[in-house]
Amino acid sequence: MTNHDFDVLVVGAGISGIGAGYHLQQNCPDRSYAILEGRADIGGTWDLFRYPGIRSDSDMYTLGYAFRPWREAKAIADGPSILNYVRDTARDHGIDRHIRFNHRVRRAAWSSAAARWTVEAEVGPERTPATFTCRFLFMCSGYYDYAEGHRPEWPDEAAFAGRIVHPQFWPTDLDYAGKRVVVIGSGATAVTLVPEMAKTAAHVTMLQRSPTYVVSRPAEDGIANWLRARLPAMLAYRLVRWKNVLFGMFFFNLARKRPDKTKARLIAMVREQLGPDYDVGTHFTPRYNPWDQRLCLVPDADLFDSIKAGAASVVTDQIDRFVAEGIKLKSGATLPADVIVTATGLKLQLLSGVDFSVDGVPVNMSKTMSYKGMMYSDVPNLASSFGYTNASWTLKADLTCEYVCRLLNHMKATGTQIATPHRDPDVEEEPFLDFSSGYVQRAADVLPRQGKTKPWKLYQNYALDLVTLRYGRVDDGTMTFTNPVPAPREKATV
Repeated sequence: MTNHDFDVLVVGAGISGIGAGYHLQQNCPDRSYAILEGRADIGGTWDLFRYPGIRSDSDMYTLGYAFRPWREAKAIADGPSILNYVRDTARDHGIDRHIRFNHRVRRAAWSSAAARWTVEAEVGPERTPATFTCRFLFMCSGYYDYAEGHRPEWPDEAAFAGRIVHPQFWPTDLDYAGKRVVVIGSGATAVTLVPEMAKTAAHVTMLQRSPTYVVSRPAEDGIANWLRARLPAMLAYRLVRWKNVLFGMFFFNLARKRPDKTKARLIAMVREQLGPDYDVGTHFTPRYNPWDQRLCLVPDADLFDSIKAGAASVVTDQIDRFVAEGIKLKSGATLPADVIVTATGLKLQLLSGVDFSVDGVPVNMSKTMSYKGMMYSDVPNLASSFGYTNASWTLKADLTCEYVCRLLNHMKATGTQIATPHRDPDVEEEPFLDFSSGYVQRAADVLPRQGKTKPWKLYQNYALDLVTLRYGRVDDGTMTFTNPVPAPREKATV
């Protein structure tokens, strides 16, 4: 008979979920666990996205796991290489044997009397019901909706004679060679697609409503490759990881303390790439300060090179409507197109859209306060992996996994079964993410809150989190540890 009861259930087999499996095996080897994955394969984001040129906008020395060195030459890696890295990690550590594919979790109900989560999933295309129980639930399902991207609708889309595609659902039969392409958007997906499609398209136009900060960086890290050739792999990996972490922290803090100076330098770097005659002021000068939104990284200046070569161009304008031959702009101009790509962003989805309840009462996660960026006020034995907005996702995911294991081991050592962070009503609320990006603002009503003081504050600072989550007290006065209270026995009647 298949086991459906576990000490820990992990939801999601992407970067976070595979990392969770590793940490549970290493730090809690006596605890049973399973990973429920809604899709048919490992990889999460890196298995879902198949659009041309897909790659990371973070270096692999920080996007990679702390426990597994990145061994390839390119630090800014393509999607297939990252997917292989995640799959190899799962295989080499036997984590793949714990995964149950095509299990989409729909509901999770906590019982304080039983100190258990009851998790309901749908299996396969037939949506066959399956029920699991666990003592601790660890959500590692990412932060956006896999079934739906952000897709605005524009007037007269049906009038367009060509094809409209969204990058999240890239069609395998799309042939854009020799065709005119318009990519709507200015974020990470757009700046990835444009230079890649420009290699074979007749021309690619990036149509943006407003500019984004775009920074060029070498695809290969020269220092990393030099160290890897001379030092043991793990030592070289750790040194480069810390180099990149510290540089990222320095740059982020500089941007926040001296936004005008940072902005001027970023724009000057673009001007150095495109030359003095290019209209950088219109197309690459954002209205917001650096790191109010995430910066877009382009490896080896590929976007700028495609613009200089005439294979791609940038238009900053607004869409009036679609016409048969392309897009009519508010300015009156028409962009001709055979293919239109709507690189218009993600739709955030907290905790995979699962319906949670505690002792029969539905939990509205947007009304909770985030504890240490991973647990939720007054919700027992539940954690989630949510990475940094100003650095690589995996940096925070690794620390979160470490902390969850510390928490589980503390509960075992103290003979307690229930861990609940209780909210202090005097702690002032703040938005969960201090980010002006559209995808964050659109999801403001579904995200939890954070507090102004620790342990409710999200610092977006790896060094500070490292100290707090790896070495700070688990029993910190906010987290309460209890055991289930048995129901009173009925008195016998005479």
